[in-house]
Amino acid sequence: MTDEELKELVAGLAVSQAKTDEELDKLFAGMAVSNAELTAKMAKTDATLERVGIRLGNMSDNNGSYAEDYFFNSLEKKPVLGGITYDSVNRNVHAVRFRLEDEYDIVMYNGNSIALIECKYKAHESDVRKLIEKKVYNFKQLFPYYQDYAIYLGIASLSFYPELEDYAKQNGVAIIKQKGDVVEIEADNLRVY
Repeated sequence: MTDEELKELVAGLAVSQAKTDEELDKLFAGMAVSNAELTAKMAKTDATLERVGIRLGNMSDNNGSYAEDYFFNSLEKKPVLGGITYDSVNRNVHAVRFRLEDEYDIVMYNGNSIALIECKYKAHESDVRKLIEKKVYNFKQLFPYYQDYAIYLGIASLSFYPELEDYAKQNGVAIIKQKGDVVEIEADNLRVY
């Protein structure tokens, strides 16, 4: 290869390299615009998902409040659970003692018994388990005055499934559910906790 041919080859490579650099610059510029567009679309999607999440959370809170209102009003009107009549019925009983904090949807009191009622729009077995394993213990720690009282438990829900009812019954937890315009309570199996 002659010097002249070599110079032409190098010049051709330089022109090709310049064209390649120019095409890469255009490609990267297009990618930057696409990336900016993608980032903007993602931000818009994130905002939409946040609004949907807030709405769903509000719906869930509203459903829970509806269930609590319904069962509180029913139990306040007829404060009986498992044949035991209660003198007072309170809702949203909240307490903090030392580092322990808990809240109880409905608490029914008389001179020697307490009923802790957990209200759910749609109850699950884990709700009953939590009531038995955590809520009773916490109540006794938060309210030592009631240490010697018999504590009964109830799960109130607008929706039950058979396995949940069986689990609650096996564990001596009253089932409180809506039946037409009235509340139906199955509490023949109550157990003291």
